[in-house]
Amino acid sequence: MTKCDFKLIGLFLIFSVLLAGCMTSAQHQQNLSSTQEKEMTVGIVKKEIRVGMSQADVAASLGSPNIVSKDSDSKEVWIYDKIATEASYSREAGGVSGAGGAAGTTGTTLLLGFISGGYGKSSGAMSTTQKTLTVIIRFDKSEKVESFSYHASKF
Repeated sequence: MTKCDFKLIGLFLIFSVLLAGCMTSAQHQQNLSSTQEKEMTVGIVKKEIRVGMSQADVAASLGSPNIVSKDSDSKEVWIYDKIATEASYSREAGGVSGAGGAAGTTGTTLLLGFISGGYGKSSGAMSTTQKTLTVIIRFDKSEKVESFSYHASKF
């Protein structure tokens, strides 16, 4: 192996180690604790919750409620109240640059000079949206789902 081969292998190993430590933004987002919790949506409520379900089954499907209370007939009522903020950001950047160098003439004259210039521009926009979901589940005396309702909003 030549000296050049060792340099190439060394550069390859350095870049391999550097790239192995890099995570994409999607991988970073998956590591956030808020994204690892089960997300509650209207679709999940419609699909999972049925009249006659036990409290244990509801808790397994939706998790723990935010509020547990009793109605006027002493029947248990579970309230799930979820709020989420979605943020979107878009950014664009661009630019133009140029450079110059040195020139020489035959003989002993060498002309040195350097010309450089550039222009850069960036723009962006950000948007946030608030979403709410409130689910109310009423249980009968035998602790089975008697009825449920929900309200979702986005602003």
